[in-house]
Amino acid sequence: MAEAADTNRTDTGAAVPFTRPFVHSPGFRDLFREGMDLVEEAAAYLDGEGRDHARFLPRDVALAYSTESMRLTTRLMQLASWLLVHRALSTGEMTTDEAEQQRSRIRFSRQNGSTAEDIFERLPERLRTLVARSLRLQDRVRRLDAAAEPDPAPAAPVRNPVAVQQLLLRAVFETDPR
Repeated sequence: MAEAADTNRTDTGAAVPFTRPFVHSPGFRDLFREGMDLVEEAAAYLDGEGRDHARFLPRDVALAYSTESMRLTTRLMQLASWLLVHRALSTGEMTTDEAEQQRSRIRFSRQNGSTAEDIFERLPERLRTLVARSLRLQDRVRRLDAAAEPDPAPAAPVRNPVAVQQLLLRAVFETDPR
């Protein structure tokens, strides 16, 4: 148990925003399995049945297929990286400092929307389904990441220069000259 507490602190003992009870939960294990299963399923499709589907597509749809399959692969690799970093943190294979460093390198780019809808609809249904599932998973991970971010430090109160001058004037006039 002491080990788990150590993974939630930096070497200086200060709390790190990366700490999330979620990574130790059954919900994270389910998310991890779902994400890794999706990676495997997409890889199997793109290396097998998907190649066969792509051979018979019209040129414009084949180009969209190539584009969407690259986006899908990139998105899934980003998700897999995020999941693996969090799993390594939860199992103690990585310190919070190491995990935070790795996490800062993972950038989820919003890649959907550039394929025209009429062409996207002509892509094989299996590819469209994989794309949709990966986007939903990415949205969930982004929300988890955003929820785990610390609240920004409150801004220092801005002093009203007029109020400061009024206080100084009051102090001057309220002083007893005796």
